[in-house]
Amino acid sequence: MIPEDNLPSMQSLLEQAAAMQQQLVAAQEELTQARVDGSSGAGAVTATVTGTGDLVTLQIDPSVCDPKDTETLADLVVAAIRDATTNAHELAAGRMGDVTGGLEGLGGEGSPLGKLGF
Repeated sequence: MIPEDNLPSMQSLLEQAAAMQQQLVAAQEELTQARVDGSSGAGAVTATVTGTGDLVTLQIDPSVCDPKDTETLADLVVAAIRDATTNAHELAAGRMGDVTGGLEGLGGEGSPLGKLGF
C-alpha cells in the first residue's frame, strides 16, 4: 500500500489540469495565427499554411506556367503544400510538446502516480 502523504492532492491535480488546459488553448491559438512556408521547384512555388495546416496563400512563379505542361505545375503545387504542411505539423508538435511535456512528470517510475501504475 502507498502512504497517502506520497500522493498528490486532488486539488493540486485539478489545478495542474486547469493550468494545462489554459496552456493548450493558448498554444492552439498561437498555431492558428502562425504562418509556415513550404516550397518546391527551387522556390518556384511557395505555399503558406497556418500552424494548424490550413492553406492561406499560394505563390507561383510565372516561369513555371507552361500551358503544355500542367502536370509539372500541379506536382510543384502539391509538393509545396506538402512541404508547408509538414513544417506546420513539426511546429505544432513542438508547441504542444512544450505544453504537454508536464504530463511526463505525473506518471512513470518514481512519481506518486507511477507507483499506482500510471
